[in-house]
Amino acid sequence: MSSSKKIVLWSRKGCQACQELKAFLAEKGYSYENVDVEGRDYLRDILELKYGVRHVPVVEIGSHGIYEGITDSDFARIERLLSGSERSGGES
Repeated sequence: MSSSKKIVLWSRKGCQACQELKAFLAEKGYSYENVDVEGRDYLRDILELKYGVRHVPVVEIGSHGIYEGITDSDFARIERLLSGSERSGGES
């Protein structure tokens, strides 16, 4: 992973898809910041404003204040963004 890319995982306890994403990131050796939305509706409000969703998991990948939000468990796309073969903003 490029050291300039940051990963933020929005998740909650008991979320199977969240656990799968955490396992994927750990397996690949990526460090990430976890934002637990459990019982914090204001955090779900932020997700809704940013990406139009209130569900988790959401993965944000980026740097320098520009982040790409992935609102599903698209492991291949996450890997492309982290490897640099796809740029933030959906550019290839």
